[in-house]
Amino acid sequence: MESWVRFNSQSQAKERIIRAAQYTCTLLGYTLQKGGAAADLLHTVSQLEAHMSLSRKLLRLGNSVEALEAAKRAIHLSDGVLRLCLTISHLNRAMYFACDNILWAGKTGLVPEVDLHKWSQRSFRYYLFTLILNLTRDVYDLHLLMDREARYRASKSPPSVQPSPSLSADPPSPAPEALPWLSRQLHLLVTVLYSNPPLLLDLLKNLCDIFIPLDRLGIRPTGSGFVGACGLTSSLLSIATILHPWLKLKP
Repeated sequence: MESWVRFNSQSQAKERIIRAAQYTCTLLGYTLQKGGAAADLLHTVSQLEAHMSLSRKLLRLGNSVEALEAAKRAIHLSDGVLRLCLTISHLNRAMYFACDNILWAGKTGLVPEVDLHKWSQRSFRYYLFTLILNLTRDVYDLHLLMDREARYRASKSPPSVQPSPSLSADPPSPAPEALPWLSRQLHLLVTVLYSNPPLLLDLLKNLCDIFIPLDRLGIRPTGSGFVGACGLTSSLLSIATILHPWLKLKP
């Protein structure tokens, strides 16, 4: 099992690069269509995108095993919220990869009777559930870090000294706050994200990715141009975490 996981991790970088190229083709096809390009060129770009998608499915064969192993590790986490989100997320990811494997078998003709539309919809549903859970985990981590930073700032701020009341003095008027609550929260959010690049990258990646299944399932259609831009951005962020492992959010 461990040998397979090590072997599978070596193909992740190739899969991410092909994914970036695939969504580049999606974005390019949208741009060419808007620019009134020839039908032959649009067909070529579309075929190239389809071939890259099929190549990615081949590289993802067996990824369900890795996802199940990750779920087994996540179930032992001490934090209850992280344990729930990550375990169910990895299980959904395992089902997503299983559906993806069936789609690959259908598209290559190994199992011609596969209903491609039905299995594609199932695949995107599992993908959507995975991303929702991942975003929930990101928001939970962000909340914990913001709360910790707020308590740290409160402990460092000097106590306010109230002036003694004077009979001859005018009644004090309420001083306006230096910063409104929303501005303070925004500053706290920026500070926490700036000091935690792995969380920032994971949050951006999941936010970009979630528009893909939303569009494919017809829940929130955004168009191929927007989907291509989101897919390309999230792919580049994933490649960055592979090149620099310290940028990968743990656990």
